[in-house]
Amino acid sequence: MVIPKELKVVIGAGSFAKTNPLFTDWLLTEEEQLNLLKRTDWKEKFDPNSIAAILAEHVWEHLTLNEGMEAAQICYEFLKPGGYVRCAVPDGYFPNDEYQHMVQIGGPGPTDHPAAGHKMVHNYKTISTMFIAAGFEVNLLEYCDENGMFRCREWDETQGFIYRSKRFDHRNKGGQLGFVSLIIDATKPTAPSF
Repeated sequence: MVIPKELKVVIGAGSFAKTNPLFTDWLLTEEEQLNLLKRTDWKEKFDPNSIAAILAEHVWEHLTLNEGMEAAQICYEFLKPGGYVRCAVPDGYFPNDEYQHMVQIGGPGPTDHPAAGHKMVHNYKTISTMFIAAGFEVNLLEYCDENGMFRCREWDETQGFIYRSKRFDHRNKGGQLGFVSLIIDATKPTAPSF
C-alpha cells in the first residue's frame, strides 16, 4: 500500500472512486480494510493525529446514532488538528416521498438493495450533534432545513468529491433536485477549546 505525502482517506470507496481522477492522491478503503468502528484497524494503519482528511459518502447512515458517535470519536483521534471529515448522508428533511422511501431505515427491500443496511436517516441536527459531541466544529455544506428548503454553500470538490450532491448527481436537472445529500465538513480544531 502506497501512502500519499498528505494522508487523505476515503471510507467505503466503492468502484466509482477507483476510476475518478480526483481520488488519485487519496487512500481508498473498504470496510474489510478499515472499519469505522474498529480502533484496532486504525491503529494498524495510522498514527494518531496523522490524517489530513477523511471522506465518507453515504457511509454514516449504516451506523446507529451511538455507532456514529463512536466512529466520529475514532476519526477525531486519527485526524491531525485542522483535519476534517467530509461526510455525506441521505437527508431526512429532503421533501420527496420517493427519495425518503428509498433511503429509509432498512431500505425499501430487497435485502441486496444498497439501503438495506441503513440504520439511521439523519437531518442536519442529528449529524451535527454527533460530530460536535466528538469535539468537531461542523460546517454545513448542503442540507434541507425543517421546512424542506434546500440550502447550500460553495465547496471545493478537490477537497473531497461527493457525487450525490446538487452539482454532480445526474438526477438533478433543469434546476430540479432529484437527489441530494446532507453534506458536512467536520473539522478538528487546531487548538483545544476550554
